[in-house]
Amino acid sequence: MSELLRVEHLKKYFKTPMGMLHAVDDVNFSINQGDTLGVVGESGCGKSTLGRTVLKLIEPTDGRIIFDGRDITFIKEKENLELRKQMQIIFQDPFSSLNPRLSVADLIADPLKTFHLYRNPEERKKKVHELMDMVGLAKRFEYSYPHELDGGRRQRIGVARALSLSPKFIVCDEPVSALDVSIQAQILNLLQDLQEQHGLTYIFVTHDLSVVKHISNDILVMYIGAMVEKSPAKELFKLPLHPYTKGLLSAIPVPNIDIPKKKVQLQGELTSPIEPKQQCRFVARCQYATEACHSKVPEYEEVLPGHFVSCHNVRSINGL
Repeated sequence: MSELLRVEHLKKYFKTPMGMLHAVDDVNFSINQGDTLGVVGESGCGKSTLGRTVLKLIEPTDGRIIFDGRDITFIKEKENLELRKQMQIIFQDPFSSLNPRLSVADLIADPLKTFHLYRNPEERKKKVHELMDMVGLAKRFEYSYPHELDGGRRQRIGVARALSLSPKFIVCDEPVSALDVSIQAQILNLLQDLQEQHGLTYIFVTHDLSVVKHISNDILVMYIGAMVEKSPAKELFKLPLHPYTKGLLSAIPVPNIDIPKKKVQLQGELTSPIEPKQQCRFVARCQYATEACHSKVPEYEEVLPGHFVSCHNVRSINGL
């Protein structure tokens, strides 16, 4: 597969009264066409900001975003508008992301009207019906409004809107976190089916590792704006190397009480993302912290083939 997206040293800072908030700080990754990169971490770690910055919904502070071989980091507004056809987003809340005054058909047709596609009303209506069928929305909901539908059907509208312009790349910003477990499975299966049928490339943002395990090719773990670990999905669950990743994985509930599970309890206070010190972001909560962790930012290095970690003591901790 060819590379579709590459992010190099991407940064996004926000100005606050107390200084610059480092929401995304020196992030690097690449995604091949047709693959899914899962981005995980606690609330506030910068994963949603990362997705929106990659899409240029938020302008980056520094770094480079290479999409389909083209540097789109600081392109003009007109070029950015054209980019919308290729890059889309599915939002977390399927209710607040939809205009309550528009019917299902109008919501799905809205991007088509914005980009002046299918100007003939009959052709546009036919396309809307195709999109509804594609995402599993019955035609009888064509004239329904968002408040009349459940969360799963609302999110299907969001998926249909994202697909309406035939994009290559979609950021899924916690698309199932607001849904019931049974509905989550339906939406995840839908996203996977659409990816296989249309060759879509995803960034899948979530705080739920049990969800991201089944949909991702690679997983990127973030902590307070910085990368701490990235590896193939299966390997991350078999051999987590960073202490923070170990803590996240140990928090996944096991349905069988007869299976013993060693808990990794993360203690200590979160480091402030505002003007962070030149040290490991995880140092205040890490039981393996040494003097080097307090005085130097760890390098993001390839510890095993395809397995990257940002930790001074990763080899001694894991016996590598």
